[in-house]
Amino acid sequence: MISLDLNGKVVVVTGGFGSLGASVGRTALTAGARVALLDRADASRAPKDGSGALALGEVDLTSAAGASDAMAKIVAHFGRLDALVNVAGGFRWETVTDGSVDTWDAMYGMNLQTAVNASRAALPHLLTAPGGSIVNIGALASNKAGTGMGAYAASKAGVAKLTEAMADEFKGRVTVNAVLPSIIDTAANRADMPDADFSKWVKPEQIAELIVFLVSDRARAITGALVPIAGGM
Repeated sequence: MISLDLNGKVVVVTGGFGSLGASVGRTALTAGARVALLDRADASRAPKDGSGALALGEVDLTSAAGASDAMAKIVAHFGRLDALVNVAGGFRWETVTDGSVDTWDAMYGMNLQTAVNASRAALPHLLTAPGGSIVNIGALASNKAGTGMGAYAASKAGVAKLTEAMADEFKGRVTVNAVLPSIIDTAANRADMPDADFSKWVKPEQIAELIVFLVSDRARAITGALVPIAGGM
């Protein structure tokens, strides 16, 4: 990892109790950030190795009010907000033929609506920060969806377009980028795909290092980028 110093920046990570979110939190803490982890799960499920991080559980980011309340608590605790990392989301494999329209609504809510609500709630604070930034988690699958990936890929394509739109709207004030991972090497994914070659998957720590770079001052010239991170895929 390139040595990066986040200089006490306050970094908010949604979906912060999951594998990727927890890794982003740890990496940001190591780089000198103050970190808030948000998650829909109960606070008892916060990562145990997130020493120094503020953990807020039972946060419903599909609700605009829930997102605003969470950001207000973070600013009250830390006094500022410098970066938002939108990790919160979910996945469902379901064919169009055998699936339900409800799945499309669920994927929209989990993957796109959470990012919109969190961003809207954070932006008033990010716009007053000296180097505000947002990083969204998209997916390489949004570039070309396979069987069963329609609803998920469509929601992640929405995240890509949200990223581009916000980058243009807030250019010169807040940087907005997205990272597009391939399959992430997590315990859950290994359990779901036990016969896969795990060595080709991208590790949460590798994604976290890229995200920390994108919220650092070294990346101020980068905005509107959709950065693929595919491991060996």
